[in-house]
Amino acid sequence: MKKILWALTGALVVSAPAVLAQLPASTPGVAAAPLYPALPSETPDEFKAPIDGLDYVKRSVMIPMRDGVRLNTVIIVPRKARNAPILLTRTPYNAGELTSHNESAQMESMLQGYDNAADVIVEGGYIRVVQDVRGKYGSEGDYVMNRPLSGSALNPTPVDHATDTWDTIEWLVKNIPETNGKVGIIGISYDGFLPLMALVHPHPALKVAVPMNPMVDGWRGDDWFHNGAFRQINLSYVLEQVVTRRNEAKWYNSHFDDYDTFLRAGSAGELARRRGLEQSGFWRKMVAHPSYDPFWSAQAMDQILARQPVTVPTLLVHSLWDAEDIYGAIAVYKAIKPQDKDHKVFLVLGPWDHGGAIGDGSRLGPLRFNSDTALHFRQEILRPFLDRYLKDDAPAGALVANIAPVSAFETGSNTWRSLNSWPSGCVSGCAIAPATLKLAANARLSLTNQASRPASVPAQRGAFDEYVSDPAKPVPFRARPIAPYGYDEAKGQTWPRWLVDDQREASGRTDVLSYTSEVLTAPVKISGEPVAHLLASTSGSDADWVVKLIDVYPDLVAAQPEMGGYQLMVSADIFRGRYRESLETARPIAANTALPYTFAMPTANHVFLPGHRIMVQVQSSWFPLYDRNPQTFVPTIFYAQPSDYRKATQRVYHDSYIELPLVGASP
Repeated sequence: MKKILWALTGALVVSAPAVLAQLPASTPGVAAAPLYPALPSETPDEFKAPIDGLDYVKRSVMIPMRDGVRLNTVIIVPRKARNAPILLTRTPYNAGELTSHNESAQMESMLQGYDNAADVIVEGGYIRVVQDVRGKYGSEGDYVMNRPLSGSALNPTPVDHATDTWDTIEWLVKNIPETNGKVGIIGISYDGFLPLMALVHPHPALKVAVPMNPMVDGWRGDDWFHNGAFRQINLSYVLEQVVTRRNEAKWYNSHFDDYDTFLRAGSAGELARRRGLEQSGFWRKMVAHPSYDPFWSAQAMDQILARQPVTVPTLLVHSLWDAEDIYGAIAVYKAIKPQDKDHKVFLVLGPWDHGGAIGDGSRLGPLRFNSDTALHFRQEILRPFLDRYLKDDAPAGALVANIAPVSAFETGSNTWRSLNSWPSGCVSGCAIAPATLKLAANARLSLTNQASRPASVPAQRGAFDEYVSDPAKPVPFRARPIAPYGYDEAKGQTWPRWLVDDQREASGRTDVLSYTSEVLTAPVKISGEPVAHLLASTSGSDADWVVKLIDVYPDLVAAQPEMGGYQLMVSADIFRGRYRESLETARPIAANTALPYTFAMPTANHVFLPGHRIMVQVQSSWFPLYDRNPQTFVPTIFYAQPSDYRKATQRVYHDSYIELPLVGASP
């Protein structure tokens, strides 16, 4: 063989063992002779970036907590800072990445990205601090999703996000010489949940909190469930966020269309098993707690804060089309406002998607608002609010006096409203009066100004409409193909804006009931939460009910032709029927029996304009956003078997109605 190789290559080829046998043997304690001359590396042992041209100084420190765990913290100090306030964000999303989007000479460029209202931060001269929560990225310790308060059955340790925030602020005010000792905390989503935790026994130096689109109650209406229906599209988030410290594990998509991925897997539990999620402690907790038991209610931040005094000025920010946390901000406002004796609680409602308040707020999907609503929020509300409580030279009360207790953008009319409370239609001269939007025969809606309540519910009612709900063909929550959650938006991912999708495709399905009003001759304004009152039956023993309140545009819209006939969701939600009697305990539904289902829908501040119509759609699946109800009662839907999924005939009786928070003239 060697001769053949010699003939082919003109060189002797020998085996690796033969080469190794010719190498000099190493002597203990003596470095082996190099095999080849050294080629100097072009990489320095340590690179020190020049900082002379930068307009900020960046420091990375490990701040110790009371239990000895150290948290990675990035501190960005403007070069000219003197007696400057601190604006803190705590995050599980990588503090280093969030403060290095563009390492340029301009601090504003550096702060472009998630969670940074860069214009307000830079123009305000704030010291910016971003910290990894324990167990994530550069921080030590263990990670627990939405870590519960310490001292409870859910967290027997002495530390939680409230104590970590306290310890962090204590260190910051003592170790940053450029600060005036005043700290604000701000964040979006999970980072918005953390300012709420900071309000539990807050540090004295915490002068303001701005929770934006916060996670508040994961079962009632935020990330994990809505009224018991599991938001299975978040499985990829759970895997990537929980199973590794630095999010190295990635969800893989078996199909381009998420509809196919989830449908072919069968149940949410089966898809989770295929992706390895059963190794996640948080996933195992969700599976163990499908109902609204103390595991969820004890963590609900609105309930926790309702028991706390209001001592820190708080600006709650809510997005009217938030695809992720549409429940939380309003729930916290309702919980803490009654005890706000010193007028420290403020609320903003804007026409945004999740986190949209720090971006371009001039439009959302096809909707145009005639102004940059997000810029208005940042410059006219957020900036003076922060300045008032954090700046030493802010005139007492002067700046914040111009900020209304509630700043609510009114969609439809595209107008900001300054209100004294929420819900409220205007400052004076009007009132909220419940109105009834009744589902009537011939797919019609009738609107009356007085709410009605069914008295007793007999075993069977009169007129109804019906459809067959087939779990094998669930109703898509948006037009297919549904790009995988997290898919690059440049390639067609528009997940954050799906709540403003045109609903015409759903209205054309035989398994969706659509009821439509006459063309409006006068504006109809609502402010607050619509409440669905369904009287319905199913031939199965479990069912989901989805109710959507929709603004139907005129057939022709001169200024924007593509909006002709558009069906815009104003408020919509789902209710899992097994919780009709009790959110804590699932029970089968009596088959073929008319039963009442009542649930509140997300808050709205909307005007249905003349020439428009009002529509209500009712359906029994919203897939794959929510897992399919097998329509056969099983102990846990997470692991429903293929034989459990059965067709069911759903009847919606004409006694059903939507209670609207109608704004009218004061009596």
